[in-house]
Order: sequence, then C-alpha cells, then structure tokens
Amino acid sequence: MDLSADLRIELPEDALALLSILDTAGFEAWAVGGFVRDALLGRACSDIDIACSAMWADTKRVCERAGLRTHETGVAHGTITVICGDSAFEVTTFRSDGQYKDGRHPDSVSFVSSIEEDLARRDFTINAMAWRPDRGLVDPFGGKADIELGVIRAVGDPHQRFAEDALRILRACRFSAELGYAIEPCTYQGMLENKGLLSKISAERVTHELQKLLLGPHAGDALLGCVDALSAVLPELVAMKGFDQQTPYHIFDVLEHTARVVDGVPPYPLARWAALFHDMGKPACFFKDEHGTGHFYGHAAVSVPIARGIMQRLTFSNAFIDRVLALVRRHDDVVPANPKAVKRMLARLGGDTELFAALCDLKRGDARGQSPKFSGPRIALADDLQRTLEEIIAADEAFTVKSLAINGRDVMRLGVAQGPEIGEALAQLLDAVIDGEVANLAPDLEEYVLRNVIGKSFSKKLPKSVDGMGEGA
Repeated sequence: MDLSADLRIELPEDALALLSILDTAGFEAWAVGGFVRDALLGRACSDIDIACSAMWADTKRVCERAGLRTHETGVAHGTITVICGDSAFEVTTFRSDGQYKDGRHPDSVSFVSSIEEDLARRDFTINAMAWRPDRGLVDPFGGKADIELGVIRAVGDPHQRFAEDALRILRACRFSAELGYAIEPCTYQGMLENKGLLSKISAERVTHELQKLLLGPHAGDALLGCVDALSAVLPELVAMKGFDQQTPYHIFDVLEHTARVVDGVPPYPLARWAALFHDMGKPACFFKDEHGTGHFYGHAAVSVPIARGIMQRLTFSNAFIDRVLALVRRHDDVVPANPKAVKRMLARLGGDTELFAALCDLKRGDARGQSPKFSGPRIALADDLQRTLEEIIAADEAFTVKSLAINGRDVMRLGVAQGPEIGEALAQLLDAVIDGEVANLAPDLEEYVLRNVIGKSFSKKLPKSVDGMGEGA
C-alpha cells in the first residue's frame, strides 16, 4: 500500500470543533490511535480519541465553558469524555505510563509535555500516530511505513510492551486477522515470552478479542500464524497443530483444515465459533485401518464437550453455547437434500431455521477445507439443502410439534391420557405429517389420533381374544 506523503485525513465536524475549542484555549490537541490508522487504510472508524496537552481538569473547564457536556470517566489516568454535537470523544492528557504490576493497567501515570512522548507508550507502531489539520501526521515510530509493509510491530521493546499489558498479545493476533498483516518476528517473540501473563486477563476481555479475531477477513491465517501465542487461552489448539489426518479426503492437518473452514463460512459469530470447534475431537478419535488410512469415527460427539468447556471458560451465554454445540454435534450428519430429511433435521434442531441455515454454512465451509477432489459435490449438497429449506419455509410446511394443526389439549380431548403419552402422540403425529401419511389439517390429524394412537394403544391393553374378535367375540 502506497501512502502519499501529502496525505490528508478528513476529521468529522464535531472532532474539528473540539480541537478548535482546545486550541483556542491555548492547548495542543491531536486525533490519535485507531482513528488515524483506519483513516490511512481507508477504513471507517466511529471512535476518535483525542490526546491533549491540557490536564483533565482544564479540559473539563474549557469544554464546559464552551457549552459541552463532560463525564469524568478515567481521571486517574487523565481521561474525560466530552460530548460535542452528536459524538462522544475520550480526551486524555499527554502521559507516560508507570509500572504495570497487574499485567493490564499502569499503577500510575505521569503527565508529559509532547505528543511524541505520549505516542511512545502505545502498543504498536500502526496505533502510535497522531494527526491534526494544521500540522499533519506525527509518526515517530514508522507506523505509516509498517502499514505500507503490512506489518504489526511493537513500539519500542516488545518484551516490555507485552509484559506491561498481556492483552496486547491478543490484540496483535486480532489485528493480524482484521488487516491480514504479518507480525514482525521480534514482536512475536515478545508475545511468546509473555503469553503466560494472559492468565491475568479477564475472561470477558479474552472473549472480546477472540471473537473479533474470528470475525476478521483473515482469521484463518491469523490462527495459523499465531497459534503458539493463542495456545495460552486456547490450549486445545495445540493438539490440532501438525496433526496429519492421513485420509484422501483431507490434504491439510487438523489445524490448517480448521483455519480454512473458519475462512470458508460467513463472518458471523455462530458459524465462526462452530467452525473453530467442529473438529477439535479429531486427535482424540484418530485411528488407522489395516490399509493405513486415518479415521475419526465419533469425532463430532467428542468435539462437543471440548467446545462446551472452552465456551464456559470464555463466559458465553448458555443459549449461544447450546446453538454452537448443536452445529458441532450435527456438522457431519448425512442429510439428503429432500424435504423429509430436511424437516427431520429441523425437528432435531428444535425447528430453528436459522440454525439449519448455519449448518448449511458450516457444511459448505467444511467442504472448502477438504481436498478439492471431494469438496465440489459436498458444497453442492449444502447448496441443495439450503434451497430445500427455503422451499419448506415458503410452503409453510410443518416440521415441529408446535406447527401441527392440533395441540396437546386437542389430543387430550380425543382421549389420550394426560402425561408423557401426550408428547408421544404429538411426536407420532409429526412423524406422520413429515412422512406424508396425513395432511396437517385438524380433522385429518384428529382422525389419525383416533385410529393410530388411541386405537392401537387401547388394543394393546386387551386380551388377544378380544383384540382379534375371535373366540368369545
């Protein structure tokens, strides 16, 4: 990427107004960090952070005198939030950070006099740039050059940067996934040296960064390139790395296959997390037959508890965990692309059509991560399943008990005893509707209950002589 020397960054009107207010009061203010990076990349960025020479109390006084609202959101570190127009800006005094004894936050800060000193405390060169319209770009650590090279490089000593704040390790992995950048070797070595400190980072923070990584357009490459750093929070990846599948269906090891599946599904959380987990049970299930071919029978079922443990560790909601696990459990199920088979799978998925669509995405992605010799027909089958699903939805066909034209109360009224027999009767009705034995119309279903549920249930309780209308009839 060639960034012109006479580049211009367009600041929104609200940001320009805030800079002007601070400048008029005799202070020096700059747009910094992620906004500058994304502006150079041509990416949209809604958050604009401001670094300012004013102490936070002076910033508050000046802004309120100009009619702006302020909030003391981080004054211990020199930060307040200023509402200007329709936008909120974090304004922080130029500062240098003290020691990070907790591996996450500085114990103290000292306020400094220049923007260059402030930028020296930041994590990566691509985030250590500042901009203001009258003076242009300040880039003391070569962030613009690293954007052109496609490199993530720590500011200063990498070991010190990651020892200060271990979350930066995951941020580097996430930026690699979002931007497709390589991590500079010394920077990566610093990540490895300090990855044990990730145990000090809250599960919520870890989850936030991992999800952003998985949703990145280069997530697969980031998983492969950063696996040894990520192993501190996802140790389950280690068993997948380099694990040769030894089967004609696969030309990649388990980790690279997984990375390609992640890239092969659309970037929404349900599909990406399911893709990450779907084959985690393979190393535990592996065996070779007498011909030397590898097999993984039951790997989907083994992957489920592994995935559950990770997601509980990462504090996902139970509802989201259940949906991801359903995909992991069913990803290898054989589902013919006909209405009966699709409706039966829908019933197993609780009638969740979005979940079935995600299953189609996962099956497509799984095929894309396999040998090209076999992937084409499997992708086509997933496409056919998706079309069949859409036809079933458009026709408003029944595939759950709730979609039947009669309910439990109706079945009781017909004479089925209250209790588990109600559920059994409704399940039998749904099977009959899916198989085309009876139409999903109330009179037809009621007749089916009388003939095939109540009638058969009653006949089972009678002596054979009575049931058969033979002797003594």
